[in-house]
Amino acid sequence: MQDGIEIAGRRFSSRLFVGTGKYRSNAEMAACHTASGAEVVTVAVRRVNLNDTSGESLLNHIPRDKYFLLPNTAACYTADEAIRTARLGREVGLSHWVKLEVIGDPDTLFPDNEGLIEATRVLAKEGFVVLPYTTDDLINARKLIAAGAAAVMPLAAPIGSGLGIQNLTNLRILREKITSVPLIVDAGVGTASDATIAMELGFDAILMNTAIASATDAVKMAEAMKYGVQAGRLAFEAGRMGRKLYATASSPMDGLIK
Repeated sequence: MQDGIEIAGRRFSSRLFVGTGKYRSNAEMAACHTASGAEVVTVAVRRVNLNDTSGESLLNHIPRDKYFLLPNTAACYTADEAIRTARLGREVGLSHWVKLEVIGDPDTLFPDNEGLIEATRVLAKEGFVVLPYTTDDLINARKLIAAGAAAVMPLAAPIGSGLGIQNLTNLRILREKITSVPLIVDAGVGTASDATIAMELGFDAILMNTAIASATDAVKMAEAMKYGVQAGRLAFEAGRMGRKLYATASSPMDGLIK
């Protein structure tokens, strides 16, 4: 998007962030990244062989001069695990930014909010730019911001479910009440219309992975998501018309030929 998004003093022109998991090949992943127009690409620190010198590591297919790498702490189930993983990502030169995940349940992959707040507080004090994946809960979002989060990333639905936005009310409340940091919808988007709806609510960006990687034609879906995010943002900025119960004629009544 032309207007872009700013996080912790860094500006990105695209409001679509994408992932690296579940693709059928690294080549397909790279093609999808290009088609999406994204600048931010997230990668799970614990799922990357940081010692791979074969040239086949997925990191070899994410040009650092083209994309901003956002390490994440996927598959971490305690605050201590997530903190250690974030530190590892920084130590090996990935980034001092982190998409922070502390998972509380293996079936739903819902976050452990208590552990998330603890990890955010520790990492923010250590100089990390922390973007926590969390529930669509206003009170928890405020606690994360108080702990030092640079953005808040509420889920739209369970990770990888493709269900789309399940609680519009909570997301609307979050958007109305949280203005001090960017809000990024993370998890649950299934298709381009889901992305558009999220952006029409006024969210600053969307992070997605499965919706693109698991599509029949992943590259086309990546492009669709790019336009879905752009359309939603433009609609939000334009301001939709008011809803009315009854019809209103599109053409004025004045000047009718009698």
